[in-house]
Amino acid sequence: MALEDTVCSLVPYFTVQEGKMDEFRRLGEQMVERTRDESEVINYGFSFNGRRAHCRESYTSAAGILAHLGNVDSLLQEALKIASLDILEIHGPADQLAELQEPLKSLNPAYFTMDIGFRR
Repeated sequence: MALEDTVCSLVPYFTVQEGKMDEFRRLGEQMVERTRDESEVINYGFSFNGRRAHCRESYTSAAGILAHLGNVDSLLQEALKIASLDILEIHGPADQLAELQEPLKSLNPAYFTMDIGFRR
């Protein structure tokens, strides 16, 4: 039996300032630890390509994204002092994306509506 799919994914890409990668990685490690006990997180981690960083993260719902952003806000603000947020996509079902539009409007994300698929 398929579950109702309310899963939402944040897809941020950062460019880290020259010479600041070690500091960014330390902040990423702290974000991972802070996120580990969030009740709605499905997966969370950082990957790197040169000075580019990506945070791979998914949550059971829009509420999980909002709780997460509140939880890591101070660390994210520190990271944004040494890295630019180049791209922010949010993927999920239309009803979940609607819940995020007002609270996340200052981040100017691109929204991708999940229309075809399933969840186990």
